[in-house]
Amino acid sequence: MNFLNSRTDALKKLDDFIEKNLLEYTKLRNFDFGTQNRKNISGLSPYVTHGVINEIEIINKVLKKHLFVKSEKFIQEVLWRIYWKGWLELRPDVWGDYLINLKTHREKYKTDKNYLNAIEGNTNIQCFDDWVKELKETNYLHNHARMWFASIWIFTLDLPWELGAEFFLKHLYDGDSASNTLGWRWVAGIQTPGKHYLASGWNIKKFTNDRYEKIRLNESAKPKVSNKVYSISKNDFSNSQVNDVKTLLIFDNNLSFEFSDFKDIKCNKILIVNSNESREISLSDGVIKFKESLLQDQLERLKNQSIDCEIIKIADIKKYSAGVYALYPSVGENLDFINSNKLKNIQFLYRKIDQLSWQYCNKGFFNFKNYIPKIIQSIS
Repeated sequence: MNFLNSRTDALKKLDDFIEKNLLEYTKLRNFDFGTQNRKNISGLSPYVTHGVINEIEIINKVLKKHLFVKSEKFIQEVLWRIYWKGWLELRPDVWGDYLINLKTHREKYKTDKNYLNAIEGNTNIQCFDDWVKELKETNYLHNHARMWFASIWIFTLDLPWELGAEFFLKHLYDGDSASNTLGWRWVAGIQTPGKHYLASGWNIKKFTNDRYEKIRLNESAKPKVSNKVYSISKNDFSNSQVNDVKTLLIFDNNLSFEFSDFKDIKCNKILIVNSNESREISLSDGVIKFKESLLQDQLERLKNQSIDCEIIKIADIKKYSAGVYALYPSVGENLDFINSNKLKNIQFLYRKIDQLSWQYCNKGFFNFKNYIPKIIQSIS
């Protein structure tokens, strides 16, 4: 799968998928046919993660072409990431505790042979080793392969899920703190306590179209257990009145400002924030290059509209004081930087779809799913 680096490319990929492959999505989406055949999935997640195209655009384009009943499963998958983000926004300590535990595991496993073999793809589990290579070379994995990978990592290789989640964030184009962290917790059995995901040889064989056979895995492992219970935070996601915007910050999750809810805001300067070098979890060269190309694409689109803008390093946002607004970066490393540096002068702006959706993220996705028609009605 080829991921080009502009909004134009993303929109073309979306249009092609809607026109040619969406109606087969529900039937074929769980099959990983290999890197040379990804027609059964959209491949949009790297662009959605960075806000190059947004969920409202995708859903509206889909519903202009197909009935909801024909595209419901795809629309659900589009909204999964919003659900994960909302769930984490209501329980931000999950992310903080993940980083704390990650540091402990890094130190403990830094010379562990089993761990080192895993990240180098030398486990003698052919499918897993192939996925390690694919992840490093393409910065992408099919969603079903991610589930198998995480399950093998946790239950067959007996490695901490936190290190696996770090490995994904390092190499995935579409890695984000919410979907990645919570996805790994779900596989382990601690996101939905007692319910884990166990990869099995027959399932991998079937959904890789018989590419892998005779896979020996631990298929009787028990779920991981966490005694930590996270209460729901009472967060306010309302937008304060926008007055005298001198500086507007855009982070790497909102890279289509001119098509956003806030496109009509008048401001003196837009700063596109590059945080690639200031992270707790370092990114691979491929992911950094991809992110920087998307930042540059947003810069050029804004300049074409005669908007005064530039790309800055995240450390430089400390120079700005009054009249600073930011498109909300969501729980993760960018927000961590703002909070750790006590930059309380920054006023956040929340997307309408997030404000609408996150109120329904207090429970599981099946509860959230009941509200999808209401969400769609409000955004379409």
